[in-house]
Amino acid sequence: MNKTVRLGEFLQIRRSLLQPADVGLPDFGERRRVPGLRRDELAQLAGVSLSYYTRLEQGVSLNASPEVLDALARALGLDEVEQAHLHDLAHATRRGSKRRRLAPEHADDATRQLLGAFGDAPAVALGRRSDVLAWNRTGHALFAGHLDSHIPDQPDRRPNMARLVFLDAHTRDLFVDWPRKARAVVGKLRLAAGQYPDDPMLAVLIGELAMKSTEFATMWSENLVRNWDIADYRMRHPLVGQMHLNLQTLTIPQESGQRIVVATAEAGSSSQAALHLLAQASAPVDRQAGPSSETAGSARAELDV
Repeated sequence: MNKTVRLGEFLQIRRSLLQPADVGLPDFGERRRVPGLRRDELAQLAGVSLSYYTRLEQGVSLNASPEVLDALARALGLDEVEQAHLHDLAHATRRGSKRRRLAPEHADDATRQLLGAFGDAPAVALGRRSDVLAWNRTGHALFAGHLDSHIPDQPDRRPNMARLVFLDAHTRDLFVDWPRKARAVVGKLRLAAGQYPDDPMLAVLIGELAMKSTEFATMWSENLVRNWDIADYRMRHPLVGQMHLNLQTLTIPQESGQRIVVATAEAGSSSQAALHLLAQASAPVDRQAGPSSETAGSARAELDV
């Protein structure tokens, strides 16, 4: 990943999304040769010279100060997450050819204990590239019941949530509003690319998705970043039907880039009943009165009444 190009690309794309009226500049109706703001207009808003901003966007200047970056963020109307992403890109640019060695990722004992503490609430531990590092029983059943439950323990075969969302038919069908989920995944990968520019496997993942999915390539070119702590999704599970779930993200402080995603539903709702059914259906056979599929089928029929 070319760090100077990525910084300039981000600035150029965000500049192209703004019109003069959006930032309080007069628009005299003249035909503009470029979409959005011109470089001189953004430089004026940020209080920097045109030549300096041009060098920054072209990747020639590598030492933008935090104050200049903050001024550019204000001029571009970036939110807190986007502003942090801008600083990450600039920091990667300043490091130049120096590379960080990133340790292999795994879910430690404390993380696995936390997953178990969520009980029947589906929970999944994800790494910086959105690799699935571990999940609890219902987390596996909700997000990837068609995969081997032990596969996260095999580093060379771990599922990756971005790959699943874009390349796996089961996961694609799971989200009723798939484009919204897909954009959230791309936005998270954009953030990761800014935070971990020295991760070669992240670059491989992004390249693979861009080659195999035109939808991913289009969304990636939009250069938007996302970092939500909670988001609600309508999901269509093949075993228990439709649910309206909140997916909450918890950062694992001791592990850089790792997070736990937990699914919950409104108390007393049909979605909560469906989650309870999913927990029953995915329980070990020796804890159930009958086969999982029969239990799920009967209970789902009751939900549909």
